[in-house]
Amino acid sequence: KPIIETTGISGLLVAKISLDPLQIIEKIRKIIHEYPYKVRYALRFIPIQKVIKTSLDEVKKISLDLDKLIPEKNTFKVTVEKRFTSLHSKDFIEAAASKIDRKVDLIKPDNILLIEVLGPLTGISLIKPNDILAVIKEKML
Repeated sequence: KPIIETTGISGLLVAKISLDPLQIIEKIRKIIHEYPYKVRYALRFIPIQKVIKTSLDEVKKISLDLDKLIPEKNTFKVTVEKRFTSLHSKDFIEAAASKIDRKVDLIKPDNILLIEVLGPLTGISLIKPNDILAVIKEKML
């Protein structure tokens, strides 16, 4: 059973789940297409695979592990969304990208290393570009 919590940020909730977050995204996508009225108050669903302390060293460590999950010929980019931190996006990008031995493509990457900073905690995911679910956009498909 998911645990849903507020974050102190207006309009932002987090859900702790025991299932793979990417599978949940696909289930929500299916619900949007079959029963669009059931998903009318949420705008986006962002899968987070790992939660760590907000620290550039932690980001480097996790990036080393994620490097192995990106096929050698695939490209990637790092995307950072941050709230309640004085650290700069550029610092997170450098910490993560410096540990990934793959080609960078900022326009049309095969993979995205997503870093979501919420004050003392940071969520990290290695996703495909369509794994962030934008509800309104999905309803138009």
